[in-house]
Amino acid sequence: MTLRLKINLVVGALTLLFTATVLGLQLNSMRESVHEEVVAANRVASQLLNRTAMRYAAQGTPAMLAFLQGVGRIRSNDITLFDAQGQELYRSPPSPYKAGRDAPAWFAALMSPPPSEQSIAFPDGKLVVRANASRAAIDAWDYSIELVVGSLVMLAVINALIFWLVGRTVKPFGQIVRALNQLEAGRFDVALPRLAGTEAAAIGAAFNRMVGVLQEHIETERRALRAEGQLSDSRELSRWIDHHIEQERRMIARELHDELGQSVTAMRSMALSIAQRVHAHDAQAEAAARLIADESSRLYDAMHGLIPRLTPLVLDNFGLGEALADLVERTRRAQPGVKLELQVELPEALLSGDAALALYRAAQEGITNALRHGSARWLRVRLHAAGETLALEVHDDGSGLPAEGTPASGHYGLRWLAERVESLGGTLRLEPAPIRGMQLRIELPLAQNTRSPDLEPRLETA
Repeated sequence: MTLRLKINLVVGALTLLFTATVLGLQLNSMRESVHEEVVAANRVASQLLNRTAMRYAAQGTPAMLAFLQGVGRIRSNDITLFDAQGQELYRSPPSPYKAGRDAPAWFAALMSPPPSEQSIAFPDGKLVVRANASRAAIDAWDYSIELVVGSLVMLAVINALIFWLVGRTVKPFGQIVRALNQLEAGRFDVALPRLAGTEAAAIGAAFNRMVGVLQEHIETERRALRAEGQLSDSRELSRWIDHHIEQERRMIARELHDELGQSVTAMRSMALSIAQRVHAHDAQAEAAARLIADESSRLYDAMHGLIPRLTPLVLDNFGLGEALADLVERTRRAQPGVKLELQVELPEALLSGDAALALYRAAQEGITNALRHGSARWLRVRLHAAGETLALEVHDDGSGLPAEGTPASGHYGLRWLAERVESLGGTLRLEPAPIRGMQLRIELPLAQNTRSPDLEPRLETA
């Protein structure tokens, strides 16, 4: 069952409930009218007969009988004349109004007032007046049939009109949802036509811009990967390619975070705004808008999942010492209950960008793992020279990493660090500390990882 049909059924049920309520109120009004009419007619007839019965009764029963035959039927009343022995002498004739027809018994019982009977006694007999609501009930029944038939016709027309209008209203949002599903499935060439409606047109334009930017970034990434595969034969050439790929990935990460992220966030905000505005008027449009917001959130999460695979936006124009100090300071602010110590003892030689990036990521990964997996409350980060090598140590007092957190078992961050460190000719070790916690140690040879001062900004010692 489609969402459009579900919403139409809900609207139809609400319309039917409203119609039934109106019919109930109308039936109650008719019942009160019938009650008032029948009771009033019975009261008037009783008063009339009570005042005249004695006068004719003094002349004898034949005079009373002649009077009643002359009067005929009194509306909404049955009149019966009995003699002194209780034998029936006269009964008022049936009403000629809608003769031969009666309302169903249940309906007549619903419409009719409680039975009412008035008895007028005289010397040689008595006169009985009973209320009769059959003609008022048949009138109410006929009117009820007309009202129900008219209501059903109106209900069918209204639901058909609502079904058509809802379909036209949500058609653009259905196109947007299908496009988002195709994009989520990996079709990055999908594009939306110009959609009707101000909000739908704005969302469609933002979606097309987002897809265009995403295609450009994906193509750039593909070119970078192809270049990396073709030039991987030479280690020096691979390191040069890695440097330029890192720059390209940094640019892509910035674009994804700043430009594409804003577009997706704007799309989600507009969808939520539409949902709030149509909340009380169009449930189907609200559901479609919220579905667009959910798809945008998933796309936003998928997009941000790409950024860690590209590059961290940390080093840029910072030296390693200042970058580590900034990392430790931000961690202190985020974890006020954790004590962090930083010791930086850099040699006079300057590190290449690849080595500085590897050491920075090692410190970042070590701190993250200690806090997230080891629940550490104390950490020490130390960067120092040890002979011809440069060593980075991250020591914590936590509970350590689980078995699956070791580089050999497939932990993504540590495994990537191990590969990067090995490509730079260094080593990575993760082992339990002598007393408690874990110790991560990275060693890089200084000889092949130094650079000339005129190539990159000079690294200050912290």
